[in-house]
Amino acid sequence: MRIISGKYKGKNLIGFNIQGTRPTMDRIKESMFAIIQNHIKKSTVLDLFAGSGSLGIEALSNGADSCYFIDENIDLINIIKQNTLNMSEEIDIIKMDYNDALKYFKTKNIRFDIIFLDPPYKANLINDALNKIIEYNLLKPNGIVVCEYETEEINTNKLNLIKEKKYGSKYIRIYSKNN
Repeated sequence: MRIISGKYKGKNLIGFNIQGTRPTMDRIKESMFAIIQNHIKKSTVLDLFAGSGSLGIEALSNGADSCYFIDENIDLINIIKQNTLNMSEEIDIIKMDYNDALKYFKTKNIRFDIIFLDPPYKANLINDALNKIIEYNLLKPNGIVVCEYETEEINTNKLNLIKEKKYGSKYIRIYSKNN
């Protein structure tokens, strides 16, 4: 697994073989970042369910100013720390359940330009996370949420669907905030 574009292009990442992780394939990541490229520069990013951190690191590589990496697995937190060593951007790596993390951001009034939601596929957590993101007002104006999933039915009318793509059995949906 590697960074596919930007200033860290070619950087190898560890953690793709940790049990419970399912890294985003390069072709999906490449397409995803081509779609959101106009949102990345100088953005504040949340990589919720971060795993190895590859999506947040890709965003930093392409010009994001900062990224919060959230995962509840201590092994993955240590992997993210290794994968982000010697990076100059603002990086916060937090071991926390996604519910607690979203509440934390609400209380600290931290809002995001880009939120990546790539939870374990069978966990069906995207709808709950989207509802809390909306309820807690965690998206900045013109902010987007990028969802990667397999079979989950996503039901939200509080965000605008701006793009949906299918890659084999995987889907990417990108939502923008209703203004």
